[in-house]
Amino acid sequence: MTDPASLYPALAAVRPALSELGSGVGPMTVPAGTVLFDENAPCQGFPMVLDGEVRVSRDSGDGRSLELYRVVPGELCLVSSACLFRSQPLSAHGVATKLTTLLLIPPPVFAQWLEAPAFRNEVLGLFAERMADLTGLIDAVAFRKLDQRLAAALLGHGSDLATTHQRLADELGTVREIVTRLLRRFEREGWVELARERIRITDSAALRALASALQA
Repeated sequence: MTDPASLYPALAAVRPALSELGSGVGPMTVPAGTVLFDENAPCQGFPMVLDGEVRVSRDSGDGRSLELYRVVPGELCLVSSACLFRSQPLSAHGVATKLTTLLLIPPPVFAQWLEAPAFRNEVLGLFAERMADLTGLIDAVAFRKLDQRLAAALLGHGSDLATTHQRLADELGTVREIVTRLLRRFEREGWVELARERIRITDSAALRALASALQA
């Protein structure tokens, strides 16, 4: 088994030390498919993966599942952290994807560990990293294919379109804010130039390549 201190250097600064917690916190080894925590359940502890991997996801009422992220050795679980910070039920569930060894730190100990700046900074750094990951996930879910549909909507009207973001949103069945965000992304790419109630196409080939992916 991997030494926890080598995976989580911030443990060197926490009190009580890991060695003082006894056998009650693990390590424990579970087979693939083991449910480690459930959505809407109270958090039983803070998991620290030593070997293996934990998949964290949310389920919909119709049986679909959306993976949020995976926790591997040396990383921390955002959902568990948020649950312990706010004393609220878990917002997702975690399942071991392979034979996994982990420590389960009791909530009162986790609260004590947060008093150590090194550990607290590591947890807050986790929030920043995971939020960036989740933002990318939201973009992929919310805007997947919409950017392709928008590119297609811009083509075929010449290089200078007299239209509004709201009109394009109505045509695509979405809201103006999302269309504006995508158009600004196109502008950053150098594909369009935006003006009041006007859009100038500056790289139709790039828009055509994006739109063609809609049919792929």
